[in-house]
Amino acid sequence: MTTAVRAADVPSATQVEAGKDYYWCSCGQSKAQPFCDGSHKGSSFTPLKYSATESKLVHFCACKATANAPLCDGAHKKPV
Repeated sequence: MTTAVRAADVPSATQVEAGKDYYWCSCGQSKAQPFCDGSHKGSSFTPLKYSATESKLVHFCACKATANAPLCDGAHKKPV
């Protein structure tokens, strides 16, 4: 696998807690979207660590095309 799989066409709204780390799936194969479940093993993909500095709602990218990984930048709205 050399290209990320588009997991969804909309971002994943997720409540995060201050002081916690989250590992965003960069390959798109995880069954635990938007988080890594190890499905990338054997590929060139690795999860991306997101450290929450405050408790809030964030929008993790699910299309895997964001330039602001792991957060959504609206790339899912652009034609493929």
